[in-house]
Amino acid sequence: MRHTRAHTANRRSHHALKGARLSKCVKCEALHLRHQVCTACGTYRGKPVLKLVKTMAKTEKRVGAKSKAVK
Repeated sequence: MRHTRAHTANRRSHHALKGARLSKCVKCEALHLRHQVCTACGTYRGKPVLKLVKTMAKTEKRVGAKSKAVK
């Protein structure tokens, strides 16, 4: 049987996307996605997981080299 537009719209009313769930970091109180490492300080549940200093230095080196190549 044919569904009218109204019934189709009623069925699709729950298909809308919801926003991302964010949590506050225990250490730095920055917002991050739930169940993921905080990108600001590199901790998960208050414990250090990532060494961000090393990663940031590597990223800056790569970006610096790339900008020199563009010039």
